Amino acid sequence: MKRKQPNTRIFFSLQDQQLRLQDKLEVSNASIVVEGILEQTKGYQQKNLEINLDDLRHLDSIGVAALNYIQKYLRKRGIRASLAGGTDEIQKKVGIFSFQEERTTSTSKKQNIFEEIGDGFFEFITDYAYSFIVLTANVVYWSVTDLFKRKMQRKGEFYNQAVLIGVNATWIVGALAFIIGLVLALQSSAQLRNFGANIYIVDLTVISMMSEMGPLITAILVAGRSGSSITAEIATMKVTSELDALKTMGLNPVRFVVIPKMHGSLLTLPFLTMLANIMGILGGMLIAYTFLDITPQVFINRMTDSLYTRDILIGIFKSLVFASLIVLTGTFFGLRVQQGAEGVGKVTTTAVVTSIALVMIADSIMGLLFY
Repeated sequence: MKRKQPNTRIFFSLQDQQLRLQDKLEVSNASIVVEGILEQTKGYQQKNLEINLDDLRHLDSIGVAALNYIQKYLRKRGIRASLAGGTDEIQKKVGIFSFQEERTTSTSKKQNIFEEIGDGFFEFITDYAYSFIVLTANVVYWSVTDLFKRKMQRKGEFYNQAVLIGVNATWIVGALAFIIGLVLALQSSAQLRNFGANIYIVDLTVISMMSEMGPLITAILVAGRSGSSITAEIATMKVTSELDALKTMGLNPVRFVVIPKMHGSLLTLPFLTMLANIMGILGGMLIAYTFLDITPQVFINRMTDSLYTRDILIGIFKSLVFASLIVLTGTFFGLRVQQGAEGVGKVTTTAVVTSIALVMIADSIMGLLFY
């Protein structure tokens, strides 16, 4: 069976279980060829059909789309249509412009729980841990070297990041720290009053805020507020190819984008932590005066006896560790974005949750080491 379409030199023939295409299949004649093939295959009763491309001289992207359409149409009729033959150039075009069919995961061998755990651990080590360590090494190296190479820094960017990450967060950190100190003292006052240990409300509030609650609450708030911003900014830069543009200009994206954020967070987070400590202590002082009849003067005198320099230094050290974790986590997930605008939202959420979890884990480890 052989049919010649009007206004075109294309020929196709359907013989037995083979459909042979000849000459060319491109934008100028694709619709005519498709109509003719669909017409010829209306009475086709076999389950398989080979579309042979050996005699095809030219094929463009529209021609490949036409082939895909023919295959899809025949598949709906229960006919399995497969492509065969063709020059290397035609096969390459088919591979480039063909639709990617969904692939089902092989379930021939079911893994036991130990194999699943092993595969998950191996994937975590190779895909996450190794990349995070490499990123950490790069950030630490450039953070130190850029302290001595002022000419390589973006003018004014350090101050800009210090304001965005630290200064703009003072109100929320101070307000929530005051409330937490107030609630902490309020919940403890009833129990201390029962034992006649009212004065120990000072020790409890001061030590807990200075060495534990102040740094932790500050880090959680900064992770949710500034960490999400860092992730979203870097992810958007990657999606819009701004990071690739920096590489094209000979600039290191990590050094150009991340290092100012690291310097800004390392400078401002200790100050935010001290602000949180002071506001939390003020909240505890208010409860001590209101419920336990401890005057501010007595509270301050007791605080000087119970507070040690070691507690202050531990809080500052924790804030530096937390600042590094927040910036590194936000950068890590921002660089891993995959799916455009939707992916930006996903990695931002993941980064915030992960950074808060890492902050808590680091706080637990440092608590075991320091106490």
